[in-house]
Amino acid sequence: MPLTVILKGLAIWLGILVLAMANGVLRETVLLPWLGAPGALILSGVLLSALILAVAYASLPWLQLRQTWQRLAVGLGWLVLTLVFEFSFGLWQGKSRAELLMPYTFKDGNLWPLVLVVTALAPSIAARLKPRR
Repeated sequence: MPLTVILKGLAIWLGILVLAMANGVLRETVLLPWLGAPGALILSGVLLSALILAVAYASLPWLQLRQTWQRLAVGLGWLVLTLVFEFSFGLWQGKSRAELLMPYTFKDGNLWPLVLVVTALAPSIAARLKPRR
């Protein structure tokens, strides 16, 4: 894969990271007090998934990924970057292994595993949503 595609994919992922952090702030400050844990986690997961898909959709022309394997590679790259960030940041905060793995249990409506699947498949899903020319 060309270096330009890798760098563009990284830039897009950094934008997704900013949106994910904003989504977390929204969840903690507005949604949790308003909806409680299950409702806030579900709405936050759906919102973040939609944001990731929207970013992938908007960035497809810039990325110029012509083949399915390229879209899958970019999505899997985003997934790996996300997991590395999540676990590194959690370890830096001193979280235990149990605390790091809690979001992967669907407890209290947490949709984090589905958000990760959307992240990995977002470029491919976005390409299917684009109108054919």
